[in-house]
Amino acid sequence: MNRRSFLLKTALSFAAGIASGSTKGLSLGQPGDGLAWQKAPCRFCGTGCGVMVGVKDGRVVAVQGDLENPVNKGLLCAKGYHAGAAMYGRDRLRYPLIRKGGKLVRASWDEAVDAIARHILKNDDTFAIYGSGQWTIPEGYTAMKFLKGGCGSNHLDPNARLCMASAVVGMLTTYGVDEPSGCYDDFDVCDTVVLWGNNMAEMHPVLWSRIVDRRAKGERVEIFDLGVRRTRTTESADHYLEFNPHSDLAIANGLCYLLVKWEAYDKGWVERHCSFRQGEDGAGKPMTFAEYVSFLEDYTPEKVEAISGVPAAKLELLARRFADKSRKILSFWCMGLNQHTRGTWVNNLVYNVHFLSGQFGAPGKTAFSLTGQPSACGTCREVGTLAHALPGGRVVMKDSHRADIERAWKLPKGRISSKPGHHAVSMFQALQKGDLSGAWVQVTNPAHTMPNLNEVAGNLEKRFLVVSDIYPTATTKLASVVLPSAMWVEKNGVFGNSERRTQQWYKMVEPPGEARDDVWQMLAVARRLYDLGYKGMTNVDGEFLFTFRDENGESIEAWKWEEYRKRNVDRILYEEYRPLTHMKRKNVAPYDELAATRGLRWPVAQDERGQWRETKRRFVEGEDPFVKEGSQIDFYWGPDGGGKARIWARPYKPAPEEPDDEYPFWLSTGRVLEHWHSGTMTRRVPQLHSAMPKAYVELNPKDAATLNISTGDRVRLVSRRGELTLPAWVNGRSLPKAGLVFVPFFDEDLLINKVTLHEYDALSKEPDYKKCAVRVEKA
Repeated sequence: MNRRSFLLKTALSFAAGIASGSTKGLSLGQPGDGLAWQKAPCRFCGTGCGVMVGVKDGRVVAVQGDLENPVNKGLLCAKGYHAGAAMYGRDRLRYPLIRKGGKLVRASWDEAVDAIARHILKNDDTFAIYGSGQWTIPEGYTAMKFLKGGCGSNHLDPNARLCMASAVVGMLTTYGVDEPSGCYDDFDVCDTVVLWGNNMAEMHPVLWSRIVDRRAKGERVEIFDLGVRRTRTTESADHYLEFNPHSDLAIANGLCYLLVKWEAYDKGWVERHCSFRQGEDGAGKPMTFAEYVSFLEDYTPEKVEAISGVPAAKLELLARRFADKSRKILSFWCMGLNQHTRGTWVNNLVYNVHFLSGQFGAPGKTAFSLTGQPSACGTCREVGTLAHALPGGRVVMKDSHRADIERAWKLPKGRISSKPGHHAVSMFQALQKGDLSGAWVQVTNPAHTMPNLNEVAGNLEKRFLVVSDIYPTATTKLASVVLPSAMWVEKNGVFGNSERRTQQWYKMVEPPGEARDDVWQMLAVARRLYDLGYKGMTNVDGEFLFTFRDENGESIEAWKWEEYRKRNVDRILYEEYRPLTHMKRKNVAPYDELAATRGLRWPVAQDERGQWRETKRRFVEGEDPFVKEGSQIDFYWGPDGGGKARIWARPYKPAPEEPDDEYPFWLSTGRVLEHWHSGTMTRRVPQLHSAMPKAYVELNPKDAATLNISTGDRVRLVSRRGELTLPAWVNGRSLPKAGLVFVPFFDEDLLINKVTLHEYDALSKEPDYKKCAVRVEKA
């Protein structure tokens, strides 16, 4: 079957029932079918696939892959094909709700907005916002301006803290600025792929297809899969290197040891482009190459095998690939390295391997961190919706950075606080203790997804909790106020994906009932605060903080829903934000350019003819417009200056909790192909829900035999924090290593995060969902 036939077959399986009010599927559609078609990026993961959305009679009735989008070239995964169906679950939130007498009851928008504003008026310094990598860029920017500019508080953090923070800090401590150097084009030309604890076949299937489909054309692509369980990705791998949880630090150092010992490292590349650093914090101190070589003596193949369980011969095989300068090696990772109490360190170490071998900055040669949410890059990382951050790579701790934003937002000097706010785990611990009075949660579900739920997310029902969402969730059940939100193509939007591609879409259908855009919700509360006399929502000119003007200079009353609906407020907010990206050379494209294209990869600059040009690879001469002529590779934000990146000496250290006699098994958690995060959207799609209706625990067959457990048996998992009983699956989709069990976290009825650990990386503050100790019992 050719690619086009496959697309037709897959999409047509998902027939036109939505047009008649059913959620049984969508149709592919053909030219002349009477549908209005528009482009949009997919609503789900960070790949950023392009979709074409077909609308008829005010409803999304068809979704197909966008053949003109260079990300996916017409292909979608199971979730992508069902993105439209996810909008039409029977229990969509349609009206504001306020808790009265212990129950959530219907309320008007005026009543809900007033209640939120009056709480903030009395508690502006103890009120937090918890956002999302699913926020659009304008949504995240609005929230940041509202809280950091209006309330003078930095208690704002996204759920991306739970998934990408270690990758962010890894890049910042390595080459001084966030986000990948390479791009998806590298997937098409590499000849060796190294997967660091990443099940790409299920978590990023469209990108995985760009690699494995090349084999069907006769191309040779060698794949190394490093993991703690065999997965569908392993099925396509040439080599599987099974390692003990947390020992990836030793493996990476062991590869570096061999490159140096064999004198197979790229000496010229390293001398031109790298400096050496040691220490456990983010700053460290300089070290010599000789000192670094001495540090590596602890990571001989035999010592690494003793720590990791990876045979010395397999480690040497992988090292020889990196030593082969004719190779084009591409490393991938996602949550396996990031959700790690040494996540920043192991990110640093993967870059070490690529820098020492010179496998960086050329087609097919790079280290690539994949993202899990559609705008974790564009919103959380570029806009900077983090407790310590400001737009465009700035931080609240720097006087000049605060001054930049105070000028841009027309704030009085000193309005923005220099003290970082609570990061995600700390925020919910503060809510539990009462140190924070309340929080506004948008586009995420923390009562389901925070680690160690009993301790970290307890007492939420005792705080003033505002939740903006599209469906009832574990978090809305605890809320004081629930606001019904518009979803995906029910509003305008801009996302930024894993390869720095910013993509725009227009509103195509109306949201149900009285559901409204998250941007409008925040503008409405800001205006109510202004009307109540709150000085924080006033700029230095005495005007409302969110004053927008039309082409005639007339004020736009965007806080009024009917006025907001007439305008593209997204464009106004995005263009206000865009100049702030220039300081760190993350220049994003103009809004109108995004509207006319399938997105552009920043930095985007105008050429001599005035045409806007995107950048495939950052820091590379001839591709990145900010690289100095003659430098070949220029890490122009390198923290040690001189255009150099850092090679770090980061040691292996054991996990904070390991199996023992009382809790003898490792527990690892993650996602499945059919469901996305907490399943709020995908569990409303009948096809996806029926394919994977419940969570389960996967065991190694030998462990199952020892415990007399068979598929379908009820199994109790017990940790030091909580317990959960769920069905067993033996010889299922994956094969965990002996002594490890795996549980997906999508199921609201089986909350595995009551069991998980909340320990986090000291630098990134990202918790470790991949490793804790449990006892396994047949229930």
